[in-house]
Amino acid sequence: MAAILDSLCPPATSTATYHRAVAGATHRCGLSRNCSIPNSSCPFPSSSVSETRQETKAFAVPRRRMMGLLLSGFIFTEFNLPNAFAQTSSVFREYIDTFDGYSFKYPQNWIQVRGAGADIFFRDPFVLDENLSVEFSSPSSSRYKTVEDLGPPEEAGKKVLKQYLTEFMSTRLGVRRESNILSTSSRVADDGKLYYQVEVNIKSYANNNELAVMPQDRVVRLEWDRRYLSVLGVENNRLYELRLQTPEKVFQEEEKDLREVMDSFRVNKV
Repeated sequence: MAAILDSLCPPATSTATYHRAVAGATHRCGLSRNCSIPNSSCPFPSSSVSETRQETKAFAVPRRRMMGLLLSGFIFTEFNLPNAFAQTSSVFREYIDTFDGYSFKYPQNWIQVRGAGADIFFRDPFVLDENLSVEFSSPSSSRYKTVEDLGPPEEAGKKVLKQYLTEFMSTRLGVRRESNILSTSSRVADDGKLYYQVEVNIKSYANNNELAVMPQDRVVRLEWDRRYLSVLGVENNRLYELRLQTPEKVFQEEEKDLREVMDSFRVNKV
């Protein structure tokens, strides 16, 4: 996304025409490259012009930062513009499930999607491949006491990756998946509970013409390249898992925000 800053000034015109426009009830201010009046002396500020033709200059702002800026209701004026950009950190909401016993923070512009198969599912409305979900085991089929029942973090990482690859298994011809465990770690959160964190990367490749007879006609292309981040915790005899999925390129831009979501995950006694 981009934020747009505009400056308005009247077009170059004759003195008589200019004064008639000032006296009129409505003035249409058209921005011209040959404007003869400097911006500082323009008598028509942008807030008073209802219909304008503007030549704009845009500068890029990270997508989520810009959404946080807009949703926070900042107003760009000459007095608070510097402060507005100084406060463009992402804004989060907290989701608390008191029935199933977990909570986490998520970017406030993400939307909830129902019927996605998980207990809860949120996604970025602009990057549909960026989402989060929470799943947990049934207490009737598992009796977890601690996340260490999965073994050390490295073993838990292997199990998480295996589960992802099973879910993404494809029956299409010519599809190949490459996977890699990027990191595994453990931490004790402020609630005194132990959590595991697992990060994996999975790439999917496919032939553009898997039925072609000649090998040179079967060109392999990258379908997607994604980062998967999981946080595992145990409470209520259940294994809980927070899952974050994001394209690898988006992760590089939003790593700080995604790690804040990971660090916010808590499992609670019910």
